Amino acid sequence: MTPLLLSAYTATTCLGRGLDATREALRSGRSGLVPCAFETVQLDTWMGEVAAVDAQKLPKSLADYDCRNNRLTQMGLETDGFAERVREAIARYGKTRVGIFLGTSTAGILQTELAYRRRDPESGALPDDFHYRTTHNSFSLAEFTRDYFGLEGMAMAISTACSSSAKVFAAAARQLELGSIDAAIVGGVDTLCLTTLYGFASLQLTSAQPCRPYDATRNGISIGEGAAFALLERCNQPAAGSILLLGTGESSDAYHMSSPHPEGLGARMAMEAALRSAGLSAGDIDYINLHGTSTPANDAAEGKAVSALFANRVPCSSTKGATGHTLGAAGAVEAIICALTLTDGFMPGSPGTENVDPAITVDYLLKSRDGTVLQALTNSFGFGGSNCSLILGVAP
Repeated sequence: MTPLLLSAYTATTCLGRGLDATREALRSGRSGLVPCAFETVQLDTWMGEVAAVDAQKLPKSLADYDCRNNRLTQMGLETDGFAERVREAIARYGKTRVGIFLGTSTAGILQTELAYRRRDPESGALPDDFHYRTTHNSFSLAEFTRDYFGLEGMAMAISTACSSSAKVFAAAARQLELGSIDAAIVGGVDTLCLTTLYGFASLQLTSAQPCRPYDATRNGISIGEGAAFALLERCNQPAAGSILLLGTGESSDAYHMSSPHPEGLGARMAMEAALRSAGLSAGDIDYINLHGTSTPANDAAEGKAVSALFANRVPCSSTKGATGHTLGAAGAVEAIICALTLTDGFMPGSPGTENVDPAITVDYLLKSRDGTVLQALTNSFGFGGSNCSLILGVAP
């Protein structure tokens, strides 16, 4: 593919709001995970909650969109000057030429959970002030973002579980290549809700401790929330040091609804496709941000795929020990973390992980390490075998 410029980007998670908070936490090895105390949830698990989401107030004209997910969407858009850069792009290209491609897994489902508590006791009807289309609906955050900026062009939401906001980069890249648009807002937002916390617990996938990816004693995930965005544009002569999207790779192994192929087949196919897309070989990659959810099956399968392609030559880590698993936002969050490794010259470690599983033969980083990173790969793998790998690089 033709490289695309990330002309602006931002991330907000339990580590804090914006790039500075994110880089500080990753460099120091700080985790944002805390014991679960969300809403009425009573589970022995840990989570990553973004501070002050409920304090966000949407514009009155967009009041129908009000829900936790869209409040976090607005918070993310208004961080690191991202909204200003978007408005500059709109001024350059026009309202119909800036596309929106956002990923989520559950969107505003919390709003539905809250509405069910207020059903009419006789008819069971949901309250009149509940708006499914603009809250719970997966398209809600894309429509909200379009209206927030007054855009009139292409907009889509992708909901493929944990690969959602990685796949939006690939979808946007295709439209930019076709010439359908001139710039794209890409990213993802997912927020805490009872459905995911209790749902993953019912699958016996949550841990009673902070998650510890790739650890020999890993036993489950820590659910987090987050918002991350990037502005993609064409650029024939990017300035030195600019961050570029070099390649995207997607696969669907469809091995099992909630378990990865035990040999990491889909993961390997996605990474190979990303390398082909970028015109690179495995030896060109300097750092890998692993999907690394901290479940026994996921880490083992991904580790086999990474080892088969890269042996133990490439430093890699999962940053979910810091942010938690932000589900549909994870792909975008971890793409932005890769952007920081490229600009700052460091590779993040893995908070929570103490003893790397000896059966997984990769160069796994427990602590952050300084080093030149010119090309970084990030993995995102979703339920149902929906996989996506992205390669980012720094312009010489």
